[in-house]
Amino acid sequence: MFKKFSHYENYILKGNLGRHETFTPRYGWLKKGYEAVIEDERAFRAPDAIVRFGVGKNMVSSIRFWMLAFKLLESEGRSMRPTELATRLLDEGRGWDPYLEDVASLWLLHWQLFSPPLESANWSFAFNKCNLMNFDINLLRTVIRSAAKKYERFVSTSDNTFQRDASCIIRMYAEEPAVKGSEIDCPFTQLGMMQKAGEKNFVCFNTSEKPTLPALIFAAASFSYITHYLTQAKTVSIQRLAYSFNSPGVIFKVSESAVGSYLKAAAKRLHGFTIADGPEGPQLYFEDNAEAPVLYWNAIEKYYEEQNNETV
Repeated sequence: MFKKFSHYENYILKGNLGRHETFTPRYGWLKKGYEAVIEDERAFRAPDAIVRFGVGKNMVSSIRFWMLAFKLLESEGRSMRPTELATRLLDEGRGWDPYLEDVASLWLLHWQLFSPPLESANWSFAFNKCNLMNFDINLLRTVIRSAAKKYERFVSTSDNTFQRDASCIIRMYAEEPAVKGSEIDCPFTQLGMMQKAGEKNFVCFNTSEKPTLPALIFAAASFSYITHYLTQAKTVSIQRLAYSFNSPGVIFKVSESAVGSYLKAAAKRLHGFTIADGPEGPQLYFEDNAEAPVLYWNAIEKYYEEQNNETV
């Protein structure tokens, strides 16, 4: 018998596994996918798709997967359309960072993987359920398979799917030369989310300070989390933002004190919320009629606005 599920678990039940064709996201892929769909909403299904994208058939499928996983495209039947985030981030001429040259954009996209709908549910299982000091592909496969098999939707999923997902996760984030086969063409290795640990091909999550993670991007992730998992909340504990399933603290692998520090720093530059002590420890308080979905966009806009001002 399968138990009744909580709010976040309902997102998992609608999620997917695999589908990346074993490829991690590569430099230029997301911009290429965006431009292709702007030109033709059925670009990924076009008979000459491999010519348009300049890659093989499996890579075309992988680009499509990553565009969906990062919430840059939405599927409408057989067609695709860019999301608001895709347009604001990747549009030529008016996008915040069309070529993803700012590492903050990669942090934002990393967060998007864990924002519903979950096109890559094994990423959630890996970041939330893997508490091993260090691990290799086989150990990570065991962890995510065990977590997924608790859900009826994934009971019949093959071991090969979990093996491929575990491999893709490590290759996506492990810094060179942390593990054989790490992706030198994957921009997300810049985040330093995983590092070499002990034995050959073993890695661990990096839970230390993340110097390239901007406070406003962390705040945006927090507002995204609240929007999806804590609808209508007017106060949220820092502890929850640090430890809950798919919370920013877990997904960015930072401590509870760091969560508070990021949000305090962001609150000095963004109106609409404050951080103060409450009866159960530090809390995020929404001010006046501020709403999490609006603050999500405000935080991202504020970050890129500040960056543009610095370069002028």
